[in-house]
Amino acid sequence: MNRLVARLVRTVRAHRAAATGRPSRGRPASAYPGDHTGPLRPVYRPDLDGDPDPGEIVWTWVPYEEDHGRGKDRPVLVVGHDGPWLLALMLSSRDHDARPDARGESWLDLGTGEWDARRRPSEVRLDRVLRIAPEEVRREGAVLDRARFDAVAAALTARHPRRDP
Repeated sequence: MNRLVARLVRTVRAHRAAATGRPSRGRPASAYPGDHTGPLRPVYRPDLDGDPDPGEIVWTWVPYEEDHGRGKDRPVLVVGHDGPWLLALMLSSRDHDARPDARGESWLDLGTGEWDARRRPSEVRLDRVLRIAPEEVRREGAVLDRARFDAVAAALTARHPRRDP
């Protein structure tokens, strides 16, 4: 029942955003648990069933690093799970190679895709792994092809090595 309600909420939000021509900028109902800092095991399991899955680019509210109470609606690449949370990397259409940031952020060129209506080239941020509540995902944007996902996963794994027990 909860999955059905969550899917209905996402559908209503997506229709509202489409009707107004802009995404919802509302703060999510749940408190942000903080960024994921542990080891990662990226997995590729896209399934366009209405639920967010690893390998998919989805739209959700992303909290600012400096103030988790504020944020922005943006696309993220789902790369795995941490208990009930989705693990995701945020995307940006800003060219971070041309305008580097002094904060030590690490970005990987991703290219263009259906997640951006204007088909602008995107980059994915590797140094910040977000934890997203599945019910806070507003809509699915696209499935990232396996080759690009594997490139992201390799760069991400190099940055966040696995620590097996």
